[in-house]
Amino acid sequence: MNILLRKCHGSGNDFLLIDEISSQYHFTEKDRQNLAIALCNRKSFLGADGILFTMKSVHADAKMRVFNADGSEASMCGNGLRCVGRYVCELLEKDEIVIETMKATLSVNKAESIFNEIPTYCVEISPIVFSLSALPMTLDKDHLINEKVPELSDQLLFSAVAVPNPHLITFVDKEKLYDNTQETIAKYVNGPNPLFPDGVNVSFVKELDKGEIFVRTYERGVGFTNACGTAMSSSSLISCLLSMNEFESSIEVYNNGGKVRCVVHKYEDEYKIDLIGNATYIYEAEIKLDLIKPELFQVIQKSSFDEQKHYEELERYANQRIKKELCV
Repeated sequence: MNILLRKCHGSGNDFLLIDEISSQYHFTEKDRQNLAIALCNRKSFLGADGILFTMKSVHADAKMRVFNADGSEASMCGNGLRCVGRYVCELLEKDEIVIETMKATLSVNKAESIFNEIPTYCVEISPIVFSLSALPMTLDKDHLINEKVPELSDQLLFSAVAVPNPHLITFVDKEKLYDNTQETIAKYVNGPNPLFPDGVNVSFVKELDKGEIFVRTYERGVGFTNACGTAMSSSSLISCLLSMNEFESSIEVYNNGGKVRCVVHKYEDEYKIDLIGNATYIYEAEIKLDLIKPELFQVIQKSSFDEQKHYEELERYANQRIKKELCV
């Protein structure tokens, strides 16, 4: 069969987007898993952090399913949602839509450019749950906000939150940001362990200035990634809870793939986060494959977009900011 796909990225977190709204593809659950493993392989001609399956929905403008490079399915992906949001907005000729995800239906709207001429979209990150049973995390307490977890470190303070993806977050100094501590912890909690039966995204965060943070994330099912949208959103939330930043104010979140902007909203005991950033198209391609052996796919044709050059300007700006503050 032939499949049309679009390579896109949010903050350097790259995906292959497959449109099932306008097409007649019929994938089983095993097909989706196998396609993700085969097409996202970095050694292949394509390569990506995951596949965004964009589908019809009975109660929203569209539905998004996200399969990571290892074939596992993510309950949400903020960077991916921006890409799907843009695609559906353009497909339906709308500036505001709602997208069904695994655990919530979320709003997406076209936003003012975050930098120069970059296509920018704002997505809703919710629901937000602090109960450890929601992650799940096995610990003798209900919540974890800026506390030690002896099994992981005798120095670092951790916070845990589900958005609804599970996240483990710690604020660190620049030395700890770049040693092997994060990788050691992340591999432990994403392997057989007594704390996280389903694994967890692990973010090390460094405060740069008031209203500015840097986030480095080891993503469950992916490994170290240029950026993770829900991780940047979660880190912004925790920074507000720890009084580093303020609710209802813009937070510039830098990452290895560039930067986004987050605004954390508080409604009594509930929270919602606006994640604002790029949705950049890289190329469109048509591939031919057999669903039984998708790793043997062939690229029939490929055409590139010229948007990446604008995003690279943002990357250079973000890298200069990071080097200045972290002296790397």
